[in-house]
Amino acid sequence: MASEANSSEKTPSFEMTWGSSTSSGYCSEEDSDSEFEQYFTARTSFFPKPPKPNVTDNNVKKDEQIESGKQELTTAEILQKVREYNSQINSNLFMNMNKDGSYTGFVKVQFKLARPVSVPAPKKGGPDAGGRRASGVKRRTSFYLPKDASKHLHISSRTSAREVIEALLKKFTVVDNPGKFALFERSERHDQVYLRKLPDDERPLRLRLSAGPNEKVLSFVLKENETGEVNWHAFSMPELKNFLLILQREEEEHVKQIVQRYTVARTKMLEALSGSTPG
Repeated sequence: MASEANSSEKTPSFEMTWGSSTSSGYCSEEDSDSEFEQYFTARTSFFPKPPKPNVTDNNVKKDEQIESGKQELTTAEILQKVREYNSQINSNLFMNMNKDGSYTGFVKVQFKLARPVSVPAPKKGGPDAGGRRASGVKRRTSFYLPKDASKHLHISSRTSAREVIEALLKKFTVVDNPGKFALFERSERHDQVYLRKLPDDERPLRLRLSAGPNEKVLSFVLKENETGEVNWHAFSMPELKNFLLILQREEEEHVKQIVQRYTVARTKMLEALSGSTPG
């Protein structure tokens, strides 16, 4: 299993900015409505945004199959590849061959999460804190993982993508359902970025060995699991309440933009009428 050494209808998308006022933004189910403002930290949107030019992941192509990781290798071929892999790295993150033909090594996973994750809420002074009795309800604190955070995991060639996801969530004490996340392989070829969602039973370390240690050739990314529709029952109460706030704010912004557009048009028409002469 993994252990530590160093992510139709679309789900709500978020654009986050980071600063001293937002680095610890969170909300638990105990918080008042005013405190829910801390839960999201910047611009948000329930509607997909068009891709921006000159972005690193522009021209991303999904579901591109990298066949190298699918090849079945003999024990001798695996041993040779492990030796070649170890000769190319400049750290102590080596791969090691086992007597049973399996091998162990490290994979680095980068987090690309748009939504906050949930962790157990900190205990506040005992069961009767704040004059309230413990209700037996499990409370959660939600927060954004730092942008582009990454984690190294020590895994086996038999460790599945699903097990990697579960291990990552455990490292950060995230209590969200692992089904809300998916592991992707990312590669750069011919100035384009290719993403492929890994099936739950795929073996990431086999892909790592076949591709070599170069992160541009292959890297792993943890993202939200895009299932084509939003399963609102999978979200916690603070998340749902904040989604409603986000929706309200976005609706107000759209109304404001429409009113401004028609006001400008009306003003120009009136100016044209006042400046024209009858005839």
